[in-house]
Amino acid sequence: MANALYPKYKESLLQAGVNLSSGNVKAALVDLGTYTYSAAHQFFSSITGVVGTPVALTSKTFTDGVFGAANPSFGATSGVTAEALVFYVDTGTAGTSPLLAFMDTGVGNLPVTPNGGVIDLTLSGSGIFAL
Repeated sequence: MANALYPKYKESLLQAGVNLSSGNVKAALVDLGTYTYSAAHQFFSSITGVVGTPVALTSKTFTDGVFGAANPSFGATSGVTAEALVFYVDTGTAGTSPLLAFMDTGVGNLPVTPNGGVIDLTLSGSGIFAL
C-alpha cells in the first residue's frame, strides 16, 4: 500500500469538519501483519496492530497547503515490527477520533522492530501530506 489520505478525512475537509490546528493530532506505529489499510476506515477504532503508545505531534505547520510537524519520538517500546504510521486526531475516544493519513513509505527508520528503546522517526522534509 502506498501513502494515502483516508477518504473520509477528505470528505470532512470539504465540510470543514476537522481542525488540525487546534486538534490533538497523533501518530501511531502500526504492524502491517495485523492491519490492512482500507479506504472505508474512518475512526481510530478501526486500526488494529498499534505498536506501543501513539504520540502527539508537536510544532505543527500549515504552509502552502502542506501539513507538517516535528519528527515523532515514541517512548520505550518492545514488540512486533511496525511498518507504517497512521495519523489521526485524538478526541479522547477511539470511536470518534478521525483518521487522517496512512504512511508506509518515505518515513525514515521504518520499518522498525522495537527493542525497548526510544524510537525516533524522520518525516519527509516536504511535510506529512499536501492538499
